[in-house]
Amino acid sequence: MSKLLFILFEHAAGYSLFSVKEFDEVATLLPQVESSVTDISKFQSVVKLNAFQAFRNGPNSLDNINAIAAGELHPDLQSFLEKEVPKSKKKVQVILGVGDAKIGAAISDTLGLSCQHTGVVVELMRGIRQHFSSFIKALTETSAGKAQLGLGHSYSRDKVKFNVNRVDNMIIQSISLLDQLDKDINTFSMRIREWYSYHFPELVKIVNDNYMYARLANLIGDRTKLTSDMEEAIEEIVMDSAKVKAIFDASKSSMGFDIGAIDLISIQTFCRRVISLTEYRKSLAEYLTSKMSSVAPNLAALIGEQVGARLISHAGSLTNLAKYPASTVQILGAEKALFRALKTRGNTPKYGLIFHSTFIGRAGPKNKGRISRYLANKCSIASRIDNFSDIPTSVIGEHLKQQVEDRLKFYETGETPAKNLDVMRQAVSEADNAKGEALKAQKKLAKREKKRKLAEMNGDPNATLDTTNGEMEVDSEQPERKKKKKKKDKGDLDQSVATSEGDVTMEETTSDKKSKKKKKEAEEEGQENEIENGDDSVVKKKKKKEKEADEAANETSGMDTSLNVTTEEADASAKKSKKKKKKSQM
Repeated sequence: MSKLLFILFEHAAGYSLFSVKEFDEVATLLPQVESSVTDISKFQSVVKLNAFQAFRNGPNSLDNINAIAAGELHPDLQSFLEKEVPKSKKKVQVILGVGDAKIGAAISDTLGLSCQHTGVVVELMRGIRQHFSSFIKALTETSAGKAQLGLGHSYSRDKVKFNVNRVDNMIIQSISLLDQLDKDINTFSMRIREWYSYHFPELVKIVNDNYMYARLANLIGDRTKLTSDMEEAIEEIVMDSAKVKAIFDASKSSMGFDIGAIDLISIQTFCRRVISLTEYRKSLAEYLTSKMSSVAPNLAALIGEQVGARLISHAGSLTNLAKYPASTVQILGAEKALFRALKTRGNTPKYGLIFHSTFIGRAGPKNKGRISRYLANKCSIASRIDNFSDIPTSVIGEHLKQQVEDRLKFYETGETPAKNLDVMRQAVSEADNAKGEALKAQKKLAKREKKRKLAEMNGDPNATLDTTNGEMEVDSEQPERKKKKKKKDKGDLDQSVATSEGDVTMEETTSDKKSKKKKKEAEEEGQENEIENGDDSVVKKKKKKEKEADEAANETSGMDTSLNVTTEEADASAKKSKKKKKKSQM
């Protein structure tokens, strides 16, 4: 039975299918094939291009390469192979050479083709990869390089997924840095203790805290120069008057030898570095707490920020941790002990990273395994809620923590805890309320931002976003609407009435529009008259004028629809205005 070998080659530009001439002879002459790969003329005598199918666009090429990387058969590749690869016959066996065993298995399962990925196929694909541009005339080396570069960038971008809402990568990096800082600070603190103890060895027994010891070493420096002026500064660091007295007594009768100025400067410089590292470690712990409260609040409320961050870091991401069952979460971090126990047929570990939580330490020796299993169950629930919830809240995590506390009491005193169904119903109702409040707060913030943007677009730098201002604006607009309605009602009268009242209405409209300016002018004139005459009577006259003007306005607004009343009021207002003008001239 003869054999036909076809080579499937995946390129950034598309799929290509090559046929190998005299496969039986080529397979036996593998060293000659390896030597002829570099020579294009010899290689073309062995391999021939049968078909080429280009990708439609960039997203299509990315879908195909993702399917190949996952070992799946893409519909485009399936249709290409069904169309171009002939089927095996009784006397002819068709073999398809592929570059990966996974894609070969998928092709053989779906299409029933026999695939091969070892032996001479590897060398033939190496030659095809090297001389691919010479087989396809329309594809040059530069265009092939651009296609490969673009597909490589898009494939890497698709693999490195960055979710803004679930920034668990920041948690993984911060907890790793926190653990490294703890190790480094402990090492450096031991170096400071050993180094400064040559000069002041008694200080080690008085002060046990590393951060406090570094600050004291930086402050004291030369113990022979320690004076009472430094007592307040030392007490601020130590926070204990007895220790301050012990430090002063020990400095007077210390067994350490004198140290040079240059050596003391180097010790104090190193102390300052350790102090800065310790302060940075505190800020990093606060940053981790804030990140955990936004990414995994339920897990942080249940087991703590640092232990929850270590679980996420060990799992790789919050999604991976949510996929783990409770039995895996229980021993997460104790893989070596687990496999050693399986190998030696010993007892498997009861807990891993969750041992650092406070619950297992508070449980009795007999109940440590029980409480660790129960805690792992609650941790898996909390991680799944954090991973799949749109608006994360810590309400359910707090209820889960209370359940673990109740279970601890049950193991110690026998007090029966509340049922899980009742607790979860209460937790879900409270979580819904918390989500509703969070949504309301988000809507309020969005409205404020919109108002601020509108104010900036209008060019109002002093515009505020308070709701009280908005209410005042609405209230100020209401009387203007009422006046318009009254004017419309008055417009329904006869034309004779309108002509007789024309002067009055015009005066009212102009006075309404420019009332502020008139008041200001009246106040300024009153001030000038007071300065010139110095009489209080002018102020009283002005007050009377303002009262009379208000009364006239009220009378005109509430006047009847009859013609006689309107004409009389118009004449009266005209006479009063003339009298006022004469008095002001006097």
